[in-house]
Amino acid sequence: MTIDARLRIDRGAFSLDAELSVPDRGVTAIFGPSGSGKTTLLRAIAGLERGPDGFLKVGQEVWQDAGTFVPPHQRPLGYVFQEASLFSHLSVKANLEYGYKRVTPSARRVEMEHAVALLGVDPLLSRDTEDLSGGERQRVAISRALLTSPALLLLDEPLTGLDLESKAEIVPYLERLHEELEIPVLYVSHSPDEVARLADHLVLLQQGRVLASGEIRQMLTRSDLPLFHGDEAEAILEATVVGHDEAYELTQLEFPGGRFNVTRRDLEIGQVVRLRILARDVSLTLEHQIDTSILNIFPVTVEELADEGPAQVMVRLSAGGAPILSRITRRSADSLQLTPGKRVYAQIKTVALLA
Repeated sequence: MTIDARLRIDRGAFSLDAELSVPDRGVTAIFGPSGSGKTTLLRAIAGLERGPDGFLKVGQEVWQDAGTFVPPHQRPLGYVFQEASLFSHLSVKANLEYGYKRVTPSARRVEMEHAVALLGVDPLLSRDTEDLSGGERQRVAISRALLTSPALLLLDEPLTGLDLESKAEIVPYLERLHEELEIPVLYVSHSPDEVARLADHLVLLQQGRVLASGEIRQMLTRSDLPLFHGDEAEAILEATVVGHDEAYELTQLEFPGGRFNVTRRDLEIGQVVRLRILARDVSLTLEHQIDTSILNIFPVTVEELADEGPAQVMVRLSAGGAPILSRITRRSADSLQLTPGKRVYAQIKTVALLA
């Protein structure tokens, strides 16, 4: 099933005219520059903004069409804003109970113990909300939203305003939401790092319009989209932990194009992880190099070349069907005589393990 929306909001100089269809499971990131309409879209889905017409269907339930408009308080959703907006006169436990008690026992999809454990808020239950750190406040806010047993969870830049330590604290809990719950999440962000780590699906907004929507690995490597270009262009791969090299403190990760060696991580054999590879960290050679310090070298096929200004070229590659990008100079592309279909070797200097 899917979440289907056609929503239009007019605000003078700015208008949102968005049409999208996204999976009703996993994390869908709504991504775009400031002013592109990310928060407006989320508020329209919540029913907090309403235009002259619109359509919204979540699974089998129509929340809005020509003759229907389910008001915000009747929509089975949880909404977490940039600011946690906890009730300051209530303890952490009382804040959680506020959401939990709104749901009849027969309709509860998330129990108190599960939400508390999932977000690691058990040590915070007796504390006043005013004494919490920014990361702790957001964890409590997400727990409270989950305890309303929502059919849809909306997160509006929940890490904005947090320091690096607080962000590092909360991201693993967001990953647990992804892994352990079947509740679909719409996650607004302007951070490529957050999107790469958390999202399964990506909706790209630009000036109030949906530029494109799709599975994140494909979206990042589409040459017709802005994400494909520039110094931060990247590819996301999924790999499986297949072993550990104890002698050299390395972890071995297998993907369709071969086997990565990365710095040793405490991961279980068989665990699936994400890898992030920046295009600027991938060089190309015609032959497999052996006198090199680079450990991760894979045979690849050139799929497409796109100009990156007067001096550089972005090359999309296939490594056993997995897309990888390489940003090289035009001179190098000419020297290697790169054309679609040519077999070369990708040397990956740095790979980030997103786990």
